[in-house]
Amino acid sequence: MSTSEGERWSIGEVARRSGVAASTLRYYESIGLLAPAERAGGRRVYDPDILPTLGVIRTAQSAGLSLEEIGSLLRGSDMGVAGERLSALAELKVAEVEALIERTQAIRVWLETARQCCCPTLEECGLFPEVVRAT
Repeated sequence: MSTSEGERWSIGEVARRSGVAASTLRYYESIGLLAPAERAGGRRVYDPDILPTLGVIRTAQSAGLSLEEIGSLLRGSDMGVAGERLSALAELKVAEVEALIERTQAIRVWLETARQCCCPTLEECGLFPEVVRAT
């Protein structure tokens, strides 16, 4: 990207170029994910270097990281330990995803069975073992 030395963008320009809503940029600032923007004439202005950071945030969110985890990752980058933090977060996320896959597969089996249900009532259906049945 070619930008002029010292160039600053308004929040609207950053939103337009990044695809991140201005309200989201303000929120990211409020939770410390982004450093507070400089002010010019009472308005936020950003260095164009914010775009790569917003790209990291978007990619990390797509990978399932929470904003808190992304903040930790960004702080790790500032401290030169981003790779270590990313590896540790990935290890945790892989375990979460594996558990989610297992749960999703169980749901699919249940739904496939439910598709073939011919029970006259739900109380009689074996798919609902926790239904309290009158004795």
